[in-house]
Amino acid sequence: MGLKNSKILVTGADGFIGSHLTEELVKSGYDVRAFVLYNSFNSWGWLDQSPADIRKSLDIFTGDIRDPHGVREAMKGCDIVLHLAALIAIPYSYHSPDTYVDTNIKGTLNVVQAARELGVGKVVHTSTSEVYGTAKFVPITEEHPLQGQSPYSASKIGADQIAMSFYTSFNTPVAIIRPFNTYGPRQSARAVIPTIITQIANGHRQIKLGSLHPTRDFNYIKDTVRAFMSIAEVEQSIGKVINIGSNFEISIGKTVEFIAEIMGAKIDIETEEVRLRPEKSEVERLWADNTKAKEILGWQPVYGGREGFKKGLSETIKWFTNSENLQGYKANRYNI
Repeated sequence: MGLKNSKILVTGADGFIGSHLTEELVKSGYDVRAFVLYNSFNSWGWLDQSPADIRKSLDIFTGDIRDPHGVREAMKGCDIVLHLAALIAIPYSYHSPDTYVDTNIKGTLNVVQAARELGVGKVVHTSTSEVYGTAKFVPITEEHPLQGQSPYSASKIGADQIAMSFYTSFNTPVAIIRPFNTYGPRQSARAVIPTIITQIANGHRQIKLGSLHPTRDFNYIKDTVRAFMSIAEVEQSIGKVINIGSNFEISIGKTVEFIAEIMGAKIDIETEEVRLRPEKSEVERLWADNTKAKEILGWQPVYGGREGFKKGLSETIKWFTNSENLQGYKANRYNI
């Protein structure tokens, strides 16, 4: 399905990935409706910081993904839905799991139910590498078993299954994009890379972190955004789950070293108990097989491998160390 003559709805457009995706779609000349979370401050999240010409071009819908009536209203007249709205913080899911079921599972149900009723041309549902849990084999293909090692990952497994069930039951045109650990400007401080950068940028040299041994497959935001646009456009993605990852595995500890090196800082690391996941909940290893993305979408990471990762980190550090951006982050406290 071509994007050029389509009305595109982005849910979660106010968030980290959603705002970057929304901006890129508008820059590319697409007709975009941005679904942002209703709040009394009339804030559009990260879209408030978008250039004026982008904000002026947006069709903003304020609502709540948990409300089926609002979701259906937002989707009226839309040809493609890029569904990113979700609760994603793993530590917060430990003490407020009910909200994850409502937002992630029921929110996704609202989207695909409305898509079925309205005859929407395509829904791209956003999954996460966390659904795989600790790797049983690497690199991780889309056939890897799903393991709910946190309430967050369990809710995303449920959301994925709801989305795909509408494809198999009702032929609703659903594609599932499964990004591995996306990083970049605007990412929440609950994520490890912003946590490291903001502490160093604020002059801390005793850096507080959780486990250092787990490995991740970090994917730079620009690569993730390109993947979303590709999966929306390519017809062959319907009915498929597609990993988006760099195919480069690195430990949290080594990531800290890279960041400190780029920032020219000598640091010590303090393991803080509150930042540790429960032992069985920690995902020890993630490493993406991105073969399917290359074959179906023609996508591959620009920021792949060791040097690509360092380039992405440099761009991320440049954004976070801008004083106007840095002041929005609370580096002195643990963010869940």
